[in-house]
Amino acid sequence: MTFVVTENCIKCKYMDCVEVCPVDCFHEGPNFLVIDPEECIDCTLCEPECPAEAIFSEEEIPDGQEHFLELNKELSATWPVITEKGDHPADAEEWDGRPDKLQYLER
Repeated sequence: MTFVVTENCIKCKYMDCVEVCPVDCFHEGPNFLVIDPEECIDCTLCEPECPAEAIFSEEEIPDGQEHFLELNKELSATWPVITEKGDHPADAEEWDGRPDKLQYLER
């Protein structure tokens, strides 16, 4: 099993989750983070750290967001690993909780 970063991370990208990951499975894109499902050890440490509540176990992905499992796998293959928390976008709070953010995902 793996954990999955879902839609609410888009344009929020708080990065609190990154520093608690013991296996460095997070990868960073321009406005989104993903988890490499091959590296994730299902430790559960990242899920409660996400202020945007955008991380779920693959068994608990919200309805309609199941495609984020494949998206995490795809993007983690090309995006660089991130191991330290950086600054979140200045407007992250404005984006937190907005629906239909997939259209804003930058690859």
